[in-house]
Amino acid sequence: MYVYDDFDWAFLEQRVSEFRDQVRRRLSGELTEDEFKLLRLLNGVYLQLHAYMLRIGIPYGTLSSAQMRALAHVARHYDRGYGHFTTRQNIQFHWIKLEQLPDAMAYLGKARLHGIQTSGNSIRNVTTDQWAGVAPDEIEDPRVWAEVVRQHTTLHPEFSFLPRKFKIAITAAQHDRAAIKIHDIGLRLHRNGAGETGFEVLVGGGLGRTPFIAKSIRPFLSKRDILSYVEAILRVYNQFARRDNLYKSRIKILVHDLGAEAFAREVEAEWQYIKDGPLALDPAVIAEIAARFRYPDYARLDDDPPELASLRKADRRFDKWVTNAVANHKVPGYTIVTLSLKPEGGPPGDATSDQMDAIADLADRYSFGEIRVGHEQNLVLPHVAQRDLAGLWRALDAIGVATPNLGLVSDIIACPGLDYCSLANARSIPIAQELTRRFRDLNLAHDLGRLHINISGCINACGHHHVGHIGILGVEKNGEEFYQITLGGRADERAELGKLLGPAVPYAKVADVVEEVVAAYLELRERPNETFVETIKRLGVEPFKERVYATH
Repeated sequence: MYVYDDFDWAFLEQRVSEFRDQVRRRLSGELTEDEFKLLRLLNGVYLQLHAYMLRIGIPYGTLSSAQMRALAHVARHYDRGYGHFTTRQNIQFHWIKLEQLPDAMAYLGKARLHGIQTSGNSIRNVTTDQWAGVAPDEIEDPRVWAEVVRQHTTLHPEFSFLPRKFKIAITAAQHDRAAIKIHDIGLRLHRNGAGETGFEVLVGGGLGRTPFIAKSIRPFLSKRDILSYVEAILRVYNQFARRDNLYKSRIKILVHDLGAEAFAREVEAEWQYIKDGPLALDPAVIAEIAARFRYPDYARLDDDPPELASLRKADRRFDKWVTNAVANHKVPGYTIVTLSLKPEGGPPGDATSDQMDAIADLADRYSFGEIRVGHEQNLVLPHVAQRDLAGLWRALDAIGVATPNLGLVSDIIACPGLDYCSLANARSIPIAQELTRRFRDLNLAHDLGRLHINISGCINACGHHHVGHIGILGVEKNGEEFYQITLGGRADERAELGKLLGPAVPYAKVADVVEEVVAAYLELRERPNETFVETIKRLGVEPFKERVYATH
C-alpha cells in the first residue's frame, strides 16, 4: 500500500470545497449545465441518462480495507447500495444526487480517494497489473513507477487540456495482465542484454471507433528517463494532434497517420531538449517514493501444507475454486486470490455495499488489509496464506463472490450500456446476464477453457469488445438494438483485434449466436486443450460464420 501524507488530504479538502461552491451555483442557476460541464468533468462527474455518475480512481488498482469501507459507505448512503468496478481500475456510482455529490466526495477524500482526472481530456488513472508486487513472473513492483507517473501528470499545467483523454498502463511481468497494448502509452519493464532494468515504450494503442494495437517506439529506455520521455510523447501529441475533429484527436490516429517511425523521430527530437534537465530522475527520488509503499510482514510458511491437500480432496467445490481462483505468490506459503464479480444473472463488475464491507473485513483477516481491482472487473486479495484458503473460501462463498469462473465464458467484461450511459446505442448488462445463465454449467465452462466475452454498448468500446475472444458491440438500426460479433481478439502480450463475424444480429438473437459459436468451437478444435483463440487463429472466422448464419 502507498502511504499518502497530509498534503494530499489538504489538497483534496480544498478541491471538494471548490466543487461544493460550483454545485451551489449550478443548483441556484448561476451556472448553466454547459458551464458546469467542464468543472464537473475535472472531478469525475458525468451526466448520464438518469442521474449524475461519480467515477473514483483507484491508482494502480490498490485499495486498503478502510478505503473499501469508504466506498461501501458512499454506495449505501448516497447511491442505491452498490458500485460498479470498471476496466480502468475505477469504481462508478450511478445514482448520486447532484446536491449530495460534495458530501460524498468529502467523505471519500478523507480516505484519500477522489475522481480528479477520471474524466475529461486529461491523463486518466494510471493502471497496472492487479497482481503487482506479488506476482512471481514480475521483475519488480510496477506500482512504484505508476505512482511516479501519476504524481507528475496529475494537474500538470501543460497536459490538463489535451486534445482527448489519455491513458497509460504499466506492466513488469512476463504475462501482460494490464493490457498495455491497447493504451495511449504502454510501458513494459524488462531487462536488456546487459542486465539493466528499463522500459519498452509503446504508443498509439486504443479501441473505440478506430481501434489500434500500440506500436513499440523504443525497445529500451532507462528508468532515469521515464518522465522526460513520457513528457516528450505528450508534447508531440499536444503539438500535432487533430483538435478540429473529435474522432481523429486521439494519439493512435496521429501515430497511424505519421507512421510509428516518424512519430518516434519527433519524440526523440523533443526528448533531446529535456532529457538531461529537471525531469531526469534522481535515484533518491525514486527511493523516497518506493519507501512509501508498505509491504506485509509475511510469516515464514511452508508451501503446499498437507492440510490444504486433504481439504481439496475432501471437497470438490473447494478444489475447483482453488484451481480457478488461486494463483501462485512470490512469497512461499502465500497465494493471490481473485474474487469473481460475475455471478449468474448479475451485472458484471457490480458489488453491493454489504459485499464491499464484508470484503474489507476479509482483507483485514486474511490479506493484511489490502485489496486490488483488476481490469477484468474482478477484485483480488493479494496476500492470502495457503493455510487460510478454506476459511476464506467459505466466507467468500457466503457473500456470492466465489464463483470459480475466472477467465471462463461467464467471466464477462461489460460496460453499463444503455441502461445508464447517454452515449450508448444498446444495452450491455442484460446480454451479459443472459449469457451467464446460458453458461451456468461450470463443467462446460471449464471444458471450454479460457474464453473471454467482452460487451460494449457503443463504439466507444468501454467494454473492450475489440479484444474479447468473443466481442459484442451494440449498434442502433432504425431505432432497434443490433449487435456486431467479433472473434479472436486478445488483450495480453500478444494483443490482437477481433475479426468481424458477419452482419449484426438483433438483441433477441445475441445469446443464441454466442452459443452457436461456442458449439462450433467444440467441434472444430483439434485437441481438448486448443484454446478458442488458437482455433480462430488456425481456421479464421469463416467456419464459424457458416455455422451461425446458416441457422440464423
